[in-house]
Amino acid sequence: MKEYKSNEELLNHLLSKGVKVKNKRKALSIFDKYTYYSVVNTYKEVFKISDKYIDGVTFEEIFALYEFDKNLKIIFLKYALEIEIVIKSLMANTISERYGLEKYLDYSCFANNIDTTLIDDLKMRINKEVSKNYKKHPAITHYKDKYGFIPPFVIVKILTLGEMSRYYGLLKQEDRQVISRYFNISDKLLKQILKNLTIVRNDCAHNGRLYTYRSKFFISYQKIDKAYKKKDDLVNLYMLINCMGQLLDEKNYKKFVKQVNSEINKLSRRLSSIDIKKILHIIGFQYE
Repeated sequence: MKEYKSNEELLNHLLSKGVKVKNKRKALSIFDKYTYYSVVNTYKEVFKISDKYIDGVTFEEIFALYEFDKNLKIIFLKYALEIEIVIKSLMANTISERYGLEKYLDYSCFANNIDTTLIDDLKMRINKEVSKNYKKHPAITHYKDKYGFIPPFVIVKILTLGEMSRYYGLLKQEDRQVISRYFNISDKLLKQILKNLTIVRNDCAHNGRLYTYRSKFFISYQKIDKAYKKKDDLVNLYMLINCMGQLLDEKNYKKFVKQVNSEINKLSRRLSSIDIKKILHIIGFQYE
């Protein structure tokens, strides 16, 4: 948009493009609540061929895809948090046991082949989080004031998944392997999954589009599903859904998959101009 348009003008613009709107009052209410840009501009492409909408497309279908993606993000956030809790516990226990409660950020506690500037950057990020949470987080205040240091099992509580992923990648391989063995995967694969999960988690938290997820951060996916025929080196959402199964326990993974499938089924019932397989193909599902 090159100039401001009211919701009524935007709705008329959509109608002029051949998109049907079953309930105009409800559509305007949706624009008020979520904005035209977030719903239509972000999710319209799958309903178009070249620059024209497919015959019979309705606004309600576009909004159904928006709601599908929004609900997917809620599901991913929930189970990414479960993984984050476990990763933090494993890292805190491993670091504390091997390097103690005070000097675990010394250079000697990290991999020898790591550029020290990366370690310095991690320390800076940790110190920044400590400063931000001092006097706000009771455990940070307690250990900082009484002992002059903050142990790993407290530090991990204030670090983001991205910071934990970065921290994990800087550890000595034997330390990474202690953690990855909990999931019965290699330390390399765990590092790859955590990097992608961090991106997805941030996309979800900041209302990015999820179902079209593509990442250049490689995952050795063939180790998880040998039969999967990759078209390129990009990671898609289907691959990450299966990767979640490597990090969640069986009970939680079944719940996760059930909730994802439920959203797919709901979307399928709300689509009329396109087939659900078109969406699933974008996600990364493959069919014979």
